[in-house]
Amino acid sequence: MERAMDWSGIADFFSFLQTERILATLRQWNLGELIANPWFLGGALVAALIAFIMRWRMLLAAILGCVGFAWLVSYTLERGTSLEGGSNEALLVFVGGGVALAAVVLYLIFIRSD
Repeated sequence: MERAMDWSGIADFFSFLQTERILATLRQWNLGELIANPWFLGGALVAALIAFIMRWRMLLAAILGCVGFAWLVSYTLERGTSLEGGSNEALLVFVGGGVALAAVVLYLIFIRSD
């Protein structure tokens, strides 16, 4: 006897991935305050320098990726994501910065060899 799959749980899970809900969650996290906090930036810099000196490429890539992504999201949310009236410069910076950040992280993880 076959049992029918219950797809309502999956649909409920994916309903949380709507753009409006994701943006509301990111606004609640106050990434703008975090990325402007000198203690956070100093700690990230010290951790990145230690990872660079010790040649821990995976940790360095993770630090650069997380801090870079936090800055990109903060920058984009400060300037808005509306596309009314044509293109949006903040979204172009987000996409271009995301591509550059992904390239650096991929270089550190896969391409660079000691």
